[in-house]
Amino acid sequence: MGRSEPLSRTSEARSRLLATATRIFYTEGIHSVGIDRIVTEAQVTRATLYRHFPGKEELVLSYLDGVDQAIRGQVNGALAEGRPAGENLLAIGRSIAGDIRSPGFRGCAFLNAAAEYPDPAHPAHQAVLAHRQWFLETVTGLLEQAGHTPPEPAGRHFVMLRDGAMAAGCLFDPELIGETFLHGVEGLLRNPAGVAGSPA
Repeated sequence: MGRSEPLSRTSEARSRLLATATRIFYTEGIHSVGIDRIVTEAQVTRATLYRHFPGKEELVLSYLDGVDQAIRGQVNGALAEGRPAGENLLAIGRSIAGDIRSPGFRGCAFLNAAAEYPDPAHPAHQAVLAHRQWFLETVTGLLEQAGHTPPEPAGRHFVMLRDGAMAAGCLFDPELIGETFLHGVEGLLRNPAGVAGSPA
């Protein structure tokens, strides 16, 4: 019992560091933010930061992992409703459109991170690729359940629609972008024979 308070404080400090880094990395970019800024805004010491994260790279990877887990949670929440696969895809699409319309939207955290870490061997770039592979496999599996034959071109199409919407959503009217994205998803679901223009 005597150790619970220090452990609680340690956990709270780590959470505050990660929440601060997540907010600033997403809104301002990763490379533009230094450790001093993070510790100041999180109201911790540099020693506390390094006790939880050996360096900035580990903090960045924890940030990306947190975003990944949040998106997986959204998708799993949609799937937990037990709807048919096509309706699940629409629910995922509506969740994405909702993100685009949310205040402070700054595009896809993973596409943003990939632009800052272009080296395919860098752990941050690898984290981006792992997230995207999971998302592609998830929507491709749902498209297969919805009757798409073959499902792979439609899965890639869905991901490209999403990428375009996420990129455009912070540049143009988010309401219009969200609506256009959902029209694209609905069109994809109406074409179970395949994606127009895709190779046979």
